[in-house]
Amino acid sequence: MNQAVENRYEFVLYFDVTNGNPNGDPDSGNLPRLDPETNKGLVSDVALKRKVRNYISAVKEGTPGFEIYVSEGATLNVQNKKSWAAIMPDVTKDEEMKKLPKETEKALALTKWMCANFWDIRTFGAVMTTGVNAGQVRGPVQFAFARSVEPIVPLEISITRMAATTEADAEKKGGRTMGRKHIVLYGAYRVHGFVSAPLASHPVKGTGFSEEDLELLWSALLNMFELDHSAARGEMSARKLIVFKHACKLGNARAQDLFDRVKTFRTYQGASYQVDHGSAQNPKMDNWPPARFWNDYEVVIDRDNLPDGVEIIER
Repeated sequence: MNQAVENRYEFVLYFDVTNGNPNGDPDSGNLPRLDPETNKGLVSDVALKRKVRNYISAVKEGTPGFEIYVSEGATLNVQNKKSWAAIMPDVTKDEEMKKLPKETEKALALTKWMCANFWDIRTFGAVMTTGVNAGQVRGPVQFAFARSVEPIVPLEISITRMAATTEADAEKKGGRTMGRKHIVLYGAYRVHGFVSAPLASHPVKGTGFSEEDLELLWSALLNMFELDHSAARGEMSARKLIVFKHACKLGNARAQDLFDRVKTFRTYQGASYQVDHGSAQNPKMDNWPPARFWNDYEVVIDRDNLPDGVEIIER
């Protein structure tokens, strides 16, 4: 593995959806997630991590050190056993694997092996104590929830199909299956993320998240939707990635102060107003006419009086 990252990072990612459901809520009939007080759309951090994992799995398939721990069809206990087979091959009974070895060195070796072999563990962390114990680690990379920059209006669309499910249905007049699709006609979303150098490079607790892993993360954020197209999600695209790089491990400025430097403006007929967090919207223009394209927005980055040791990178 390459050297663990030695710099702190924050990032802002913009993405949008057209005629699709970016993240359905199973507790609400799979409706697009909403902030009920503002009607702004939400996409969970878990949903975004899933797309990142899928991208890494596709581009690094079969490459040692880049397996995905939380993958479709995977059994976590089977994944955990791999570390025991590599570090302590004499231990073969599940009962003996329920607890970490008493020797700190061996217990740490089990967890380090998992970090070295699974990209998503050394990136996002994992609790590997699901019956077969391989320890737990806190990941250096974390996402917040994504939030749409303006309110969205979810629609419920009725759909039908020509084929019937059963012979009995086929004999009925009008016995064709009907269903529902939940979509957002258009929504632009913004998500904040964090990369902690101490959680990557600490000699004991660090996951070993490396510069190579970091480049893969940036690539995944920009391209994850390209491998995730489906009828349910419509058109989803990453639009802009803004990275704040600090000159040291602990950072040179507060994350929120840096995020506040990135502002989203809605433009219409020569007028412009800020629409994202911390802004006072113009009630005369608020989301009217509704945005339908990414070009309806402008992202402005305040570069004046940037704190010493902070670099802005646009990708």
